Amino acid sequence: MNGKANRLAERRERLIAEAAAQRAALARGIEPWRAPLALADQGLAALRAVRRHPVLFAGGIALLIALKPARAGAWLRRGWTAWLLLRKLR
Repeated sequence: MNGKANRLAERRERLIAEAAAQRAALARGIEPWRAPLALADQGLAALRAVRRHPVLFAGGIALLIALKPARAGAWLRRGWTAWLLLRKLR
């Protein structure tokens, strides 16, 4: 029975090493996609926020239309900064 336990232990070690090599290969393969997937994730989060609060979104659009384009750009930058700050605080 000791021989069987040794074979199982060796197989387990080999499988663990193989899994670690596969994880490393997968990480190398996914690395170029990290930034595009993060951007897509942020876009989906924004869509979910709009879906949860459509009245706030419509009000914000109406406010931007009411403001002059130069002032709207400044407010958009402030809003984007506030959005990022709130996301980091969560």
